[in-house]
Amino acid sequence: MNGSILEYEKKMWQLVEVSREHMPALTKANHEMKQAAYGKGSLDSKTKRLMALAIGVQAGCRDCMLTQTKNALELGATPEEIIETCSVAISMGGTLAWSKTLVVIEYLREKELI
Repeated sequence: MNGSILEYEKKMWQLVEVSREHMPALTKANHEMKQAAYGKGSLDSKTKRLMALAIGVQAGCRDCMLTQTKNALELGATPEEIIETCSVAISMGGTLAWSKTLVVIEYLREKELI
């Protein structure tokens, strides 16, 4: 992997803020959609974030994987739960999903959680 994943994450969020400034209507709509998706419901928010992580791994979306891992951790997910979530994604996506899971592993290592 090139460079620190935590440095990448920091730059990613800086760029997200710039994009939000230039797309206020879309930013508002996206926020409302996420509130509906991740808010109170039959599933708890941590489970929803772990589900989103598995989808991010399947999609190969680096930014999604970082964001969902961060959110899941903030909601109390353990590194073991996060890795198990990735293993489910790998079971569906094979070696491509496994290669994408390395982003999550690197993130957890840099955060000194594994």
